[in-house]
Amino acid sequence: MDLTTVTYTSGDGIARIVLNRPAQLNAISPALLGDLDRVCATIEGDPAVRAATLTAAGRAFCAGADLRAVRETVGDPERWSAFMSLWHRVFDRIEALPVPLVAGVHGLALAGGLELLLVADLVVMDETARLGDQHANFGLIAGGGGSQRLPRLIGARRAKELMLLGGWVEAPQALAWGLVNRVATAGQLEEAVLALARELAGKSVAASRVAKRLVDQGLDLTLPEGLALERRLAAEHMRGADPAEGLRAFAEKRAPVFHR
Repeated sequence: MDLTTVTYTSGDGIARIVLNRPAQLNAISPALLGDLDRVCATIEGDPAVRAATLTAAGRAFCAGADLRAVRETVGDPERWSAFMSLWHRVFDRIEALPVPLVAGVHGLALAGGLELLLVADLVVMDETARLGDQHANFGLIAGGGGSQRLPRLIGARRAKELMLLGGWVEAPQALAWGLVNRVATAGQLEEAVLALARELAGKSVAASRVAKRLVDQGLDLTLPEGLALERRLAAEHMRGADPAEGLRAFAEKRAPVFHR
């Protein structure tokens, strides 16, 4: 796989994605989106992968959209539409990966960088890192999914506060608001992300896939529709090998051994 803006390795059931444009604070360009698209295809086609991580090289997680790419495309409606269509398609693909994705944020995640965190399943934040939307400070609005995913995650009032005021969120507030799942001690982010990924990799991939689907799709359904989806998917899942192994393991008082 030919990658120029991210690195990718896998082993022990964990796929590791690292944004690798440190000089540009890992700003999101068409090339980076293309690399993430290729990485998603690799994960989707690799039955050995049971969990994934997304971190970044350099002094920041992601500073948002690459301003050079924005300036080159925003004046041309067709090129701008193509850029945004690629962005949304790739972010949707990351969100829909068949295995849980843990993102680890250090330094800052700004604007599009915050939007990238929103498509991860779980997020670990270095205690010294900061999150922010910031679009409002420059007369801009979120275009990478933030205006829709953020209020679904933290509620409308908090989302409007971030989007309208353009301020920063420190780690304790991000944790309290539900923007992140865990806060890591300064300098220990990579270890914390990997530990969480290892824990996820030990679970049933089939169960994780169904749980992700139920949560993500259920948010766009009424409660009765969501409950009907749960009944249908749970019934299908219970006919699989992993539930049978889990029930045997429970009866035999041992840890289950799950297979892809």
